[in-house]
Amino acid sequence: MGVEGCTKCIKYLLFVFNFIFWLAGGIILGVALWLRHDSQTTNILYLQLGEKQAPNTFYVGIYILIAVGAVMMFVGFLGCYGAIQESQCLLGTFFTCLVILFACEVAAGIWGFVNKDQIAKDVKQFYDQALQQTLMGEPDANNAKAVVKTFHETLNCCGSDFVTATFTPVWRDDLCRKDALKSFFENANCHKKIDELFSGKLYLIGIAAVVVAVIMIFEMILSMVLCCGIRNSSVY
Repeated sequence: MGVEGCTKCIKYLLFVFNFIFWLAGGIILGVALWLRHDSQTTNILYLQLGEKQAPNTFYVGIYILIAVGAVMMFVGFLGCYGAIQESQCLLGTFFTCLVILFACEVAAGIWGFVNKDQIAKDVKQFYDQALQQTLMGEPDANNAKAVVKTFHETLNCCGSDFVTATFTPVWRDDLCRKDALKSFFENANCHKKIDELFSGKLYLIGIAAVVVAVIMIFEMILSMVLCCGIRNSSVY
């Protein structure tokens, strides 16, 4: 016997929420793939200074986001099908998956909050090391110069602070763009640009996580109510 009355409304409401959840999963998957292949981050995080690889902490978060998007699409489909079929088994499985996914999202959010400043800090240290090797003419200077020029060309910046941004274009005009001094007066030193690059992307990820968390809470409530309604209708 099918559900009736308010429970039937909840059934279709849960279907709609799951469809939105499925779409959100697809959007998150698409955004994660875009972040993974974004030219600015790719150019910088694929760099290698001697035997040292550029910090890849940012990519760890992106891979987690890709996995979350794919799982969300699967769970959303499971919820839609379970709601239409009025299956307690499918809805129970859906609810369990939601709880696990919600727990993983909270864990990922905590990880992201803890590492949000560390990501930019590691990249800035990597840049500073390459710049120092280039300016001091160390054995790996050619490799370091290529790393520094990639940072400068990708982010349209020069130097890490007031001193290096002011004197690097004069001392080594082969490292910075010709308009580097003009860029500096517009506050375009590389440390600032690195902060802007990663903080903007992490902010986007944070908004997506909050929206998904709200949808998941509504879905957990609706799935519990629908399961109770299906159980009561089967009794009567």
